[in-house]
Amino acid sequence: MLPKVSIIIPFYNDPYVDQAIVSALYQTYPNVEIIVVDDGSTRHQDKIAPYRSRVYYVGKANGGTGSALNYGFNLASGKYIAWLSSDDRFLTDKIAKQVAYMEQTGARISHTDFHVINEHNAITQYGAGVKYPSAKAFISAFRHGCPVNGCTIMMTRELYKGIGGFNEGLPYTHDYDLWIRVLLSRVDFHYINEPLTLYRRHSQMGTVQHFDTILNEVSRVNHTYATLMDSLIAQLPG
Repeated sequence: MLPKVSIIIPFYNDPYVDQAIVSALYQTYPNVEIIVVDDGSTRHQDKIAPYRSRVYYVGKANGGTGSALNYGFNLASGKYIAWLSSDDRFLTDKIAKQVAYMEQTGARISHTDFHVINEHNAITQYGAGVKYPSAKAFISAFRHGCPVNGCTIMMTRELYKGIGGFNEGLPYTHDYDLWIRVLLSRVDFHYINEPLTLYRRHSQMGTVQHFDTILNEVSRVNHTYATLMDSLIAQLPG
């Protein structure tokens, strides 16, 4: 039997959430559960209503994306967990291709390339993920920011539990922090050089509205792990 994949969709007042849910529902991979975590939303829940019978819909008090992800990941029953932001979309074969890769290689975490879309679902940038020539170059990039698009990630539930989840005290860089902790645990990040996610850039997204706050948070995370990351990078070949 194919391993189950849990797709977690954190949702907070997002008008695109129905598109995210549809992209998860229409995966070619047959063994998925979809968990939509409503992080204290006050609008756009009506867009979820047509799909309530086909997803697990759970509500919680507003606590930020990191807390919503932890809530959903802890409810997940799949061998693998994938995160889909409520304004992004998966291509139809995203889960099938990523599971096949991870089962074949034994990878515990992987990420992929992605296309950028706008408010109207038009692709504005093809293959937007940065490609690195070596593991050392990829890991070194973490010293300056986050080179991984979180919605391209698939990881084993066992790895998530072992690392300890997202830091809920980091509203915008919870993912950056978690990926660094994965690297420091000496777990290999695998990369699939194929766009499997549609990442939406729009005027209401957090990275646009809170850019300065995010820069400060990135600096904090960077400072926290600087010595450990420099030590890790120094040990890598190349």
